[in-house]
Amino acid sequence: MDGRGSSGVLRGSERAPPPGSRTPGAPLGAEEIDVTVVLRRNPRAGSPLAPDLWKSLPRSERRPLSREEFARRYAADTEDLDAVRAFARSAGLRIGDESPARRIVHLVGPASALATAFGTTLDRYRDGATPFRGRSGPLHVPSALADRVIAVLGLDNRPQARTHFRVRPASAGSAPGYTPPEVAAAYSFPTDADGEGECVGFIELGGGFRPDDLSEYFRALRIPLPTVTPISVDGATNAPTGAPDGPDAEVELDLEVAGAIAPGASFAVYFAPNTDQGFVDAVSTAVHDTVRRPSVISISWGGPEPSWTAQARAAFETVLEDAAALGVTVFAAAGDAGADDGGPGTGLSVDFPASHPLVTGCGGTRLTIQNGAIEEEVVWNDLATGEGATGGGVSGTYARPSYQADADVPVGPNGFVGRGVPDVAGDADPRTGYAVRVDGQDTVIGGTSAVAPLWAALFAVLNQLLGAPIGFANPHLYADAGTGAFHDITSGGNGGYEAGPGWDACTGLGSPEGAILSNVLRGT
Repeated sequence: MDGRGSSGVLRGSERAPPPGSRTPGAPLGAEEIDVTVVLRRNPRAGSPLAPDLWKSLPRSERRPLSREEFARRYAADTEDLDAVRAFARSAGLRIGDESPARRIVHLVGPASALATAFGTTLDRYRDGATPFRGRSGPLHVPSALADRVIAVLGLDNRPQARTHFRVRPASAGSAPGYTPPEVAAAYSFPTDADGEGECVGFIELGGGFRPDDLSEYFRALRIPLPTVTPISVDGATNAPTGAPDGPDAEVELDLEVAGAIAPGASFAVYFAPNTDQGFVDAVSTAVHDTVRRPSVISISWGGPEPSWTAQARAAFETVLEDAAALGVTVFAAAGDAGADDGGPGTGLSVDFPASHPLVTGCGGTRLTIQNGAIEEEVVWNDLATGEGATGGGVSGTYARPSYQADADVPVGPNGFVGRGVPDVAGDADPRTGYAVRVDGQDTVIGGTSAVAPLWAALFAVLNQLLGAPIGFANPHLYADAGTGAFHDITSGGNGGYEAGPGWDACTGLGSPEGAILSNVLRGT
């Protein structure tokens, strides 16, 4: 880093060697790439989150900040931005997008220059059919940036997350599956609102939706077609692959489940590359979107906590703090691989970002509906047939939050007193899954990917009824645990934990009893 002063290791940037095979080919030096530099908040502004804010204030006094007000108070400091600009000039890089409100600066330049600037080596790798750039070890930043930079993302663009949906297996038979309105009715969702005036944001890291699929799906249900707006992040676009068992299924499952329950809401779909850079940039874009202004965000992608670098999780955390201060509720699927979140041999692990304390993690059940009512609901677990199970367990990274003080969360496998996952649940077993339409085909899909948009749609409806955003939901949900607002799931397990009365590491507090939850929230 000649000419830029002394340098040091960027805290949390250590990366394990890529799991794919190194591939020979043209050197990376001339390839132009874009990296995201995530900056701290203005150090003179303090934290936007007061301790236990939502628990200590009555609803009438809980006022989220507007995005404009937030930007005025908590945007990146001018001196920090100037330091990054000076660093870019000295390293032969140029400034791409720059967002003070999001505290993000994109640096663009040849791979060789960026690798030198951050003290690393980049090589080409391949994971199956997917080529990517990879690195190992830590990154370095000059002393002038050491206290200003939280993360540098994008040098390594290996795939970061996976979808959490499951197509119903052929062995399950040919029953048509439940429509989202049937599931909503079984869960007693309010019927006097449709989400009008609310915007739900969806994070998608691949695939796309076909407008014809949505038109046909909602026409068949006799439900108005919701307004859906795709937004490009880091160059990704709405790009259907034509494979109904690929990422298109994720995108269309999200939109069809939520749209059938809250058709009056508008939907903003943030498409980004499947990298840690793309994931963080997509959520940041959604949280700070001053045009669509989503009040709820649904995330159906994730990966085991240990697969994330500490710097990427730290970058995510700052965005999630922003969301809480802005009154944005974030739901995330808890995973579909059971308690190890990745298959045999990996040990017990939870899925991130569902494991973050500022996210409402969504687990899965097997729901049987008879004559419009719940006949039986148990933990979703098809591990015996290789068809997945709900994620859930105890975080090895995040300490147990205050809202889980009375939740009887077990000590984690490493002895850590961690945050329990999930918080809530809903129908996820593909054998009792959702009837949807993907790439011109009618199919039945489950997975915890379906639960995040189910809860997101419910909260769009509740926000409309309340006339204000619920915002960070977990303190409300745990405070309401004894009110009948949840169907307590007490039977089944996920390969590492067993369900029981009250909160458990399979289905959290349980599935929603929407009408009671609505009444409870209106009264708090």
